[in-house]
Amino acid sequence: MKKALYIFLSFVILLGIIFLVSTGTVKDDPFMTSAYFKKTMQRVDSLKKAEKLVTDSIFAGFSKVSITPGINNPVDDPTTGKFKEVPLAGFGARKGKPATGVHDSIFVRSVALKIGSKLLVFVGADLLIMPPNIIDEVVVLLAEKGISRDQLLFSATHSHSSVGAWGPGFIGEQFAGKANFAIQQWLVGCIVKGVELAVADLSRSNLSNGSFDASVLTRNRFIGELGTKNGDFTYLLVNQLGKRKAVIGSFSAHATTLGDKNMEFSGDYPGYWERKMEANSYDVALFCGGSIGSQSPSGKGKAFESSQYVGESLADSMIRKLPMAAYQETAAFSTTTLRVGMPEYHLRLTTKINLATWLSNKLMPEPKNVFFQAVRIGQLIWISAPSDFSGEYALQIKDALAAKGFSAVVSSFNGSYIGYIVPGRYFYMDEYEPKLMGWFGPTMGDYSMDLIRHLTEIVGK
Repeated sequence: MKKALYIFLSFVILLGIIFLVSTGTVKDDPFMTSAYFKKTMQRVDSLKKAEKLVTDSIFAGFSKVSITPGINNPVDDPTTGKFKEVPLAGFGARKGKPATGVHDSIFVRSVALKIGSKLLVFVGADLLIMPPNIIDEVVVLLAEKGISRDQLLFSATHSHSSVGAWGPGFIGEQFAGKANFAIQQWLVGCIVKGVELAVADLSRSNLSNGSFDASVLTRNRFIGELGTKNGDFTYLLVNQLGKRKAVIGSFSAHATTLGDKNMEFSGDYPGYWERKMEANSYDVALFCGGSIGSQSPSGKGKAFESSQYVGESLADSMIRKLPMAAYQETAAFSTTTLRVGMPEYHLRLTTKINLATWLSNKLMPEPKNVFFQAVRIGQLIWISAPSDFSGEYALQIKDALAAKGFSAVVSSFNGSYIGYIVPGRYFYMDEYEPKLMGWFGPTMGDYSMDLIRHLTEIVGK
């Protein structure tokens, strides 16, 4: 009896030790006093000294490369984009199951802008996110061709019915299916090819930008009517003189009109917007997922009916704006890219208990190469975030910049991914966005907003 009790107590003590070394309580230390903040601010100071606003003629180039994979191929062949099977990324409920077919084709689209000596390439893909491991390889390959990381602004449509097999770690594979190196290499090649084609296509151009209210097509999915939402659709029109045309659009609603029961590749509602704009005389229509944190689409019908309703409603509203567009052949242009130091990384067990960093890394590798970016094109300031960025935060940014005479847009998924950036007041709520996707503590939102303020001051001076 004593031996059994001893074994039981030893087992309990062992479990307690394992729990203690594997977990910790959430820290809420002020970010302003941290070493990572001070180091990041040194980089901000360097950017302030280095960045110069230019005003010059506009050159632009476009590309569109298919990332619709072939499936049921005898072997995985990254040179042709045909594979034995390809999982859909987006919903953990799918358990990494492979796609059964293609509902509508998906693409990576690129729009290159060159004004004076400055080059920037918008790169958007019909993917769940721009996977960091994919983008890291893309950046290395493009650097060899003379195109640097700070000349690239990535985004994704956030379709939950797109190519998977890129998610590292146990948790990554729950949402993107089992990792497949061949599929990853194929995606890398497609993105690199798209950027190269867009830069090679540079030609004298003009541009225009604007926005319209589409709040009827989105809702605050987090706290409903108690919360605010960013309902603006923002667009940038780019026309090569006498040649081709492109449009970049951004809207802040999750691309989740299709649920986890859908097993076919699709661009979701952004795909319908892209196709309708490309059928309306645009050669390339590039959609960037906006400040989609806490925001869901609000459409009519179910599944693909809802996708079509939301996407084509956005396109119809935009098409009505086109006759009023005022184009300019020169523009003020400024870009800045900030590599960000980060707080400690923790997946969360409960609202107040973290898993230890070493264990979090075992389940899903810590995000590296984290960047925030800001671009000024005329009186438009475009901010790019490494996350699902809060629609509520985006409204604050837009209001602050409007007071200075600028319009603004915030897009998500810029090639890094650090989970959800939402206001700190939500951090301890027992909800998916703040708890399961809040990996860097309750001050990450305030820290991000402080960095964005500095970056917009740099490009908006």
